[in-house]
Amino acid sequence: MRDDICTIPVSEVFEENDGCPICRMYNTVQERIIEYIMGAAMMEPDIRMVTNKVGFCEKHYRKMLGKKGRLQLALMLESHIDEINREVLCNKLFNSNKSKVQKAEKVTDTCFICDKIEWGMSRMLDTLYRCYETDMDFRKMFNEQSAFCMPHFELLANGADKKKMKSYYGEFVKNLTRITQDYSKALHGDVKHFCSMYDYRNSGKDADWGNSKDSVERTIAFLTGSELQ
Repeated sequence: MRDDICTIPVSEVFEENDGCPICRMYNTVQERIIEYIMGAAMMEPDIRMVTNKVGFCEKHYRKMLGKKGRLQLALMLESHIDEINREVLCNKLFNSNKSKVQKAEKVTDTCFICDKIEWGMSRMLDTLYRCYETDMDFRKMFNEQSAFCMPHFELLANGADKKKMKSYYGEFVKNLTRITQDYSKALHGDVKHFCSMYDYRNSGKDADWGNSKDSVERTIAFLTGSELQ
C-alpha cells in the first residue's frame, strides 16, 4: 500500500484485527485530539477563543481530568467560565432572558473535542472508502476483519457512495454485512451459553463457560459502539 499522510492512520487501524476497527479509529483520533488540546494548543490564542466559547462535553471533561495536567485544564476552565459570565449570564441591555437561554444552549450542547473528532473521522472514512476502491491490500485487510459494531456498521453502510466506489461498492457492503452478521451470531451464541450456565444442571467446579464469561460486556460494546475487547 502506498502510504501518505491521509492513509497511514487508516491502514494502521486495519493492520490490527481485534474488535471493531472503526472503534479503534475513533479512539485513536480522540486520544490525539485530547493530547493536542492538553498540550501546546492550550496556549494558542485562536484555539483558546474557540474553547472559551464552546467548552467541552461531560465525557471529554472526564477524560481530560484523567490526564496529567490539571493546571492546563484549570486555565482553560478559568477563561471559559469568564466568557460565560461576560457573554451569557451578563445583564447587558440586549441580553434578554431568551437570549441568555439561547447562548446557554450553545455552551451546553457543544464540545470542542467532539467537533474535532467528527471532522477527523469524516476525512479518515473518506480515505477508507477510497482505499477500498483503489487498493487491493487494503481491501484484503478490510475483508478479513473479525467484527464491526452496530453503530459503525450503520455509519459505514450509510457513508458508502456508489459514485465514488464504482467498482467495489457492492463487494464493500456485502463484506461489511457478512463480518457484522457473523460476529453478531457468535455473540448470540455466547450470551445464550452464558444464560444456560445459570441452570443448576450446568453448575459445578467443572462447568464449561467457554467464551461466554465476558459475553455481556462484549454484546453491550457491540450494540453501543464502545471498543470491542
